[in-house]
Amino acid sequence: MRINNDGLEIVKKFEGYRSQPYRCSADVPTIGFGSTYNLDGSRVTMDDAEIDRDEADALLRFGLRHAENAVARLVKVSLTVDAFSSLVSFVYNVGSGNFSASTLRSRLNRKEYIGAANEFWKWRRAGGRILKGLVNRRKAEKNLFCRTSFE
Repeated sequence: MRINNDGLEIVKKFEGYRSQPYRCSADVPTIGFGSTYNLDGSRVTMDDAEIDRDEADALLRFGLRHAENAVARLVKVSLTVDAFSSLVSFVYNVGSGNFSASTLRSRLNRKEYIGAANEFWKWRRAGGRILKGLVNRRKAEKNLFCRTSFE
């Protein structure tokens, strides 16, 4: 399964496009649409060259494939494309390790869908602070997740 357009819109809207490396709210070198890795698998550094939108799109696709694979590997219940896409956006933002250890994932795998949906709110901090952008992103991800009817 692949992220749908609604999920992709969430990622692009909340990550935004930056042609030059910058430090994200978690103080990690980032470029393009929130990419922290280059196409060769190396980490983005503050010394990396400026990129154009085509390069940013390629990096985004690369990162999204990793997030898609993580969701497919870590979620043991069937998902609709909306639920899958919301989780891909979430994993792209917080990382597969954080998702793997999350109560969101464990509740989802126990088919506690409402409980899992309510876990999105716990992930609105960066650097120890609640950030409005993360509050809004989690709301969008939860809304996409909840468009699904679960069995």
